[in-house]
Amino acid sequence: MTLAAASHGFLSPTGVEIAFLLVGIVTLGAAVVTVTTKQLVHSALWLVVALGGIAVEYLLLTAEFIAWVQVLIYVGSVVVLLLFGLMLTKAPIGRSPDADSGNRWAALVVAAGSAAALVWVVVDAFRATWIDLDGPVQGSTQESGRSLFQYWVLPFEALSVLLLAALVGAIVLSRKHGAAAAERGAVAPSTPTGPAAHAPGEDR
Repeated sequence: MTLAAASHGFLSPTGVEIAFLLVGIVTLGAAVVTVTTKQLVHSALWLVVALGGIAVEYLLLTAEFIAWVQVLIYVGSVVVLLLFGLMLTKAPIGRSPDADSGNRWAALVVAAGSAAALVWVVVDAFRATWIDLDGPVQGSTQESGRSLFQYWVLPFEALSVLLLAALVGAIVLSRKHGAAAAERGAVAPSTPTGPAAHAPGEDR
């Protein structure tokens, strides 16, 4: 990163900056639809759009390695894990009114506060700093690998364990529901009534 040049200003954006802004707007819209739709499958599909938009943003910042990792891990693995979880727990395919907890306004306030804090931190930290897209690649495999295995190994492994626990939990819940349904079907045999219920030779 280099300091902002005197000739660079916000009133003369480049094509990359305009594309970055447009993709960011699309990604934000997909994220909003993800958390507002009442159809769980549609929510997972809109999550694909949001995560794909983030990958495009990484490409525009010349971080090709991070972009493809975003596609392979988040779009290709996390979303597939969510869809498998929905199928294993037999979630409804259509609209799910029960999925709304009624805390939308509280969630909106928390989301707006978190977004404002994140924007303030980023602007305060990089107010006069610009990424030199024509210089050496910032998102190369070497730089990203050094940063990942030096500073982010523990969070990365913790996230892996969390995703594995979510998948195992979905399998356990689906097996419990299947076993309970089988037991209900086996414990409720048909009780014969009427004349056929008496054995031959018994007093009626």
